[in-house]
Amino acid sequence: MPANPRRRSATVVETACPLDCPDGCSLAVSVEEGRVVKVDAGPASPSTGMFICGKVRRFTDHLYGEHRLLYPEIRDGAKGLGRFRRATWEEAMALIAERMQAARDEFGGESILPYSYGGSNGLITHLSTDADLWRALGTSRLARTVCAAPTGTAAQAMYGKMPGVAYEDYANARLIVVWGANPSASGIHIVPFLKQAREAGATLVVIDPRATPLARQADLHLPVRPGTDLVLALAMARELFVRDAVDHTFLAAHASGAEQFRARTEPWTLDRAGAITALPPAAIAKLVDLYATMRPSVVRCGWGLERNRNGTEAVMAVLALPALVNAFGVPGGGYTMSNSAAWGIDGERWRREPETATRIVNMNRLGEVLAGTMTPPVKVLFVYNNNALVTSPDQNRIQKGLEREDLFTVVFDQVRTDTTRYADVILPATTFLEHYDIARGYGNYALQLVKPVIEPVGEARPNVVVFGELAARLGVGTEEDETDTLLRVAAGLSEPMAAGVMEQRAVPPPCGVRPVQMVDVLPRTSDAKIHLYPESLAKAGLLYSYEADPASALYPLALISPASEKTVSSTFGQLRRNVARLQIHPDDAELRGITEGDTVRVFNAIGDVHCLAHVTSDIARGVLSLPKGLWRQSTFNGETANALAPATLERHSGGACFNDARVEVAKIVGAAFGIADVSLFVPARPDEVH
Repeated sequence: MPANPRRRSATVVETACPLDCPDGCSLAVSVEEGRVVKVDAGPASPSTGMFICGKVRRFTDHLYGEHRLLYPEIRDGAKGLGRFRRATWEEAMALIAERMQAARDEFGGESILPYSYGGSNGLITHLSTDADLWRALGTSRLARTVCAAPTGTAAQAMYGKMPGVAYEDYANARLIVVWGANPSASGIHIVPFLKQAREAGATLVVIDPRATPLARQADLHLPVRPGTDLVLALAMARELFVRDAVDHTFLAAHASGAEQFRARTEPWTLDRAGAITALPPAAIAKLVDLYATMRPSVVRCGWGLERNRNGTEAVMAVLALPALVNAFGVPGGGYTMSNSAAWGIDGERWRREPETATRIVNMNRLGEVLAGTMTPPVKVLFVYNNNALVTSPDQNRIQKGLEREDLFTVVFDQVRTDTTRYADVILPATTFLEHYDIARGYGNYALQLVKPVIEPVGEARPNVVVFGELAARLGVGTEEDETDTLLRVAAGLSEPMAAGVMEQRAVPPPCGVRPVQMVDVLPRTSDAKIHLYPESLAKAGLLYSYEADPASALYPLALISPASEKTVSSTFGQLRRNVARLQIHPDDAELRGITEGDTVRVFNAIGDVHCLAHVTSDIARGVLSLPKGLWRQSTFNGETANALAPATLERHSGGACFNDARVEVAKIVGAAFGIADVSLFVPARPDEVH
C-alpha cells in the first residue's frame, strides 16, 4: 500500500489529476497545516511535467470556496428555492434508503435512475461500488452518451480504438491538422510539441468555426459550418481519389470497404462541398494539396465535430483520410483520437455484480424521462459526478421534471450546483485531493494513482464509502473502505499495471508511450484491418449520408457551445463571476442592430438566453458561440446554451447534438438588466441554509 499522506507531515505530495481532459497530469500539491496551499505540475509524467492549466492551479478556490458542500442537507421548502436544513449523515442516509426501498417495492427497481458521467472520475470513483449497488437493486441503466459517444462509435468500428500518435511525436510531423479541437482550452500539453514542429518547418491547419488561439497561428484556418465536417472530409477524400493520391497497395493489404467508401465520396465535388460547409472551394483544395504531399502528417481529431446529427460519420470520414494516403508507419504519422482504450482495462474484473437486463435510459433524454410518462415512472433520481441541469440538452424540460413533488432527488456533489437546488437530499462529496482513485489520460499515455493529500473538508465522504453504506442499508451489499476498493480495483489490472500504480508511477500502456501506428499497434478489429465501411454500422442504412442543416427561416443561426478555458465541462462554473458573452460575427450583428456589449436575447422554440454580445470576427458568419459548462448564474435569465440544445440523438451512437441548436438573436431594447441581477440565479450559499 502507498503511504497515506493524510497521516504524514510531507509539505509536497505527488498525485495526479483525473479531471475530464486528455492530459492526465501529474501533480505536486503543497500542504501546510492540513490545507492545500498550492497545486503545481508533478514529475511523474514527463509530457505534463512542465506546467499545468490555470483551472487546476486555482483548485483551492473550488476546494475551499463559498459553494463547497460541508455536510448533508435535507430540503426545507418548495423545490427550486434552494432552502435546506443541515442533517446528519445518519438521517440523510436513512431517508435515502427508505425512499429507494419504497420506490423499488411499489414500482420496481427501474423506477430508480442513477444519473452520472465519469469524465472527471477514475476507475475507483466511477462504476465500481456504485455500479454494484445499481446492479444489485435492478435500477434503470444509463446510456452515458452526453460526450464521446459518436467519436467512440466511429473509432471502435473503424480501428477497434487503435492507440494514436503520442503528443511527443507531433514534433516529428511536417503537417498537423487539428480538427474540432482547441488545445488552448483542453489538452494544453500538446501545444509545446506543436510549437516544436512549427519551429522545425511543419505546416499547421486548424478546422474550427472559431478563430481559436491555435487557429490564429495556423498556416491555414478553415472555419467550417457546424455539422458539415462530414461533407468536408468526404470532399477531401474524393479529391485524393481523383488525383490518384491514394495508396491502393496499402488499402488492399490493410483495409476493407475501400470501394464502398469511394462510391460514397463521388457526389462531393469541391464546389458542392464549399456551398454546404461555407468554405471557399480553393481553401479545401489547398488542404488537399497539403495532405496529399506532406509527410509525416497527423490529424488531431477532437470532439467538436461529433456534437451534431452527423457526428459518427463525420469522425469516420476524418479517420479514413490517414488510411487513404497511408500516413502511418512513422513517428508523427497517422491520427490521434482518444487513447483511453490503450491499456485494455476491463472494469468487469472488479465489479461484484453482473450487468442486468433492465431498461436503458439515454442521458440526453433526461427531460423527457422526468416527465413521468415512462412505465414505470422514475420516482428516485440519484445524481452524482454530474451537474445534470446545466450539462444535458433541453434544459427547461429537465427543470420542469426536477420540480415534480413526487420525484425524490438525491444530489451527491462537491459544491452547491444548479442541480442541488432541486434536490430533496444533498450529500457532500470529496474532491480528488481528498480520496483515492486510479486515473488514465486519454491523450497523454499515463495511468496514475490519485492520492488524498488532505483530510476531507467538512463532512465530505468518498463515493465508494457512500455507495457501500447504501448497499448495506438496502441489504444488497457490504460497506467497504476506500483503501479496500483501491486494492480490489488494482487487483483487476494486469500485474505490471497494478505494480506501477501502487508504486505511484505513471504507468504506460502495453504498446508503450510513443507507439507508431501500423507498426507498434494495429487495428483492434476482428481481422486487424481498417474498416472504411463498417458493416456493423451499415445495417442502419447507407453510411456517409449527410443529413441537412436543421436551420430554418425563423432560426437561421447555428449556436455552438465549445469547451472553455474557465471550466472542465461544468466543473468550476461556480467560479465564473461575469455575465456570459455571446460571440457573434460583425455581419450578423449589423444585420440585427447589435453592437459590442449589448444585452441580447438568443432564442428558439425551446429556450431563451439573455446575455451580453461580443461582436468579433473570430466566429464564422452564421454561427454563434456560448461557452460550454455555464451555470445559470452566468446569464441574466438563468438559462444557458443547453436550454436551446435539442434532445435529438445522433443516429449511430445516441450521442448529444448540442451543435444542432438553431436560433435567432435580437437586441433587448431598454434592457433593465445589470450585473446584480445575476444573483437572482446563484444557488443558495451555505450561510442561507437554516
